[in-house]
Amino acid sequence: MAPGEAIVAQNRRARRDYEILDRYEAGLALTGSEIKSIRLGKVDIQGAYGRIRNGEAWLLDAYIAPYQNAGYINHEARRDRKLLLHKKELRRIREALDERGLTLVPLNMHLKRGMAKVELGVARGIKRYDKRRKIREREEGRQVARALRHSV
Repeated sequence: MAPGEAIVAQNRRARRDYEILDRYEAGLALTGSEIKSIRLGKVDIQGAYGRIRNGEAWLLDAYIAPYQNAGYINHEARRDRKLLLHKKELRRIREALDERGLTLVPLNMHLKRGMAKVELGVARGIKRYDKRRKIREREEGRQVARALRHSV
């Protein structure tokens, strides 16, 4: 992390359930009460996903808690939020999602110079048997390391 950056929310499940092929950083179009809530860390991006509609990228199903001190003008917690990307990035993401049947998942939400950003990943879902194989390989590696440590 560079100075002036702070991770607000992470989607750990995305790294377990998906193989991340490409990463992009996108800004978010937010209301005043949303950014205040994000700065307080009241965000959940597990289960959220990205879509491209009418040539624009959107973050759907992300939860940003209503800001307590907002008064009567507050935001809806699970509304669709526009993602701010360059046209080239949008085109690349759209092509990837159309061609290969991939998914756009948020990996983390962070603050960069006071602005909320989302790290997005173009991802392919991992099959259940691949997950089991990965767990088995990790466990075997731990056993080997343990055996080497005890033999020395």
